[in-house]
Amino acid sequence: MILLLDTSTPICKLTMVDGDNRFDDQWEAARTLAKGLLDYIETNLKKHDKTWRDISAIGVFEGPGSFTGLRIGLTVMNTIADSQAIPIVGGRGDDWQESVLSRLENGENDQIVLPFYGSDAHITAPRK
Repeated sequence: MILLLDTSTPICKLTMVDGDNRFDDQWEAARTLAKGLLDYIETNLKKHDKTWRDISAIGVFEGPGSFTGLRIGLTVMNTIADSQAIPIVGGRGDDWQESVLSRLENGENDQIVLPFYGSDAHITAPRK
């Protein structure tokens, strides 16, 4: 099963592709992404009688988008891919899911996906 994830907006989008079966879900993560992402994925795996070990590859939206959302999502997915020794690829644009699925089908593996923000990070100065 291939896991696809987009954390570029406050709405986290998850797709699981298992052969011809495709399941799409979304979660209004907002400021709870870091705390709830792993539980969200695990809940969706269980809904379909899957476990972490059933994930054979990962595709992620690499940006542009939310600085924090992309950092959290990509860090979690890179860690899962590395720890389970499975391929991970990133994609951009409206057709990113088709692009990463094609790349995975062709045996590609980015090994680590870095976020693409589309511009310099917007970091605010400390208040004090």
